[in-house]
Amino acid sequence: QGYEGLVEGGDNIKQANWLSVSNIIQLGGTVIGSARCKAFTTRAGRLRAARNLVEHGITNLCVIGGDGSLTGADIFRSEWAGLLEELVQDGQISAEVARENCRLNIVGLVGSIDNDFCGTDMTIGTDSALHRIMEVIDAITTTAQSHQRTFVLEVMGRHCGYLALVSGLASGADWLFIPESPPEDGWEDLMCERLGE
Repeated sequence: QGYEGLVEGGDNIKQANWLSVSNIIQLGGTVIGSARCKAFTTRAGRLRAARNLVEHGITNLCVIGGDGSLTGADIFRSEWAGLLEELVQDGQISAEVARENCRLNIVGLVGSIDNDFCGTDMTIGTDSALHRIMEVIDAITTTAQSHQRTFVLEVMGRHCGYLALVSGLASGADWLFIPESPPEDGWEDLMCERLGE
């Protein structure tokens, strides 16, 4: 469950083995769970997470997420030495255990369907989202043609129009709105004229 599992510990931290990952390749990545975690935004929550990691001998994290997840990872990394020191002072771990776990290695992977992160061609989740959008568009197009109607489809992407733009191009959409290029005044008349054609 992401950082929630890290803070809560217990059964949320499990070793992945051949049996536990068998037959999941066709499933979405959230098979490992995903959750927002207010506790991890606090030092106390990060202290609990550090204790759980040390308890399991984990010094390597692979963080898949967006801005919040990766910012949290960076804060966690920068505080790591201080968190271990606090755990030693509180008697929760020994100085020797702190030395053995003195380094926290983090790999950050951008998991965002928005595809709005520079330095990567496509973020994790974008391709899956595009496939789902195209499946829906294919189904809607058939219905629209048989009923001779116009359909409006809204896709995700928050402040990034990548999904809308690419799915619009792939499906031959007649009209498209994206946040990077807001419509000019009078767009309604132009759109109606285009759809009328």
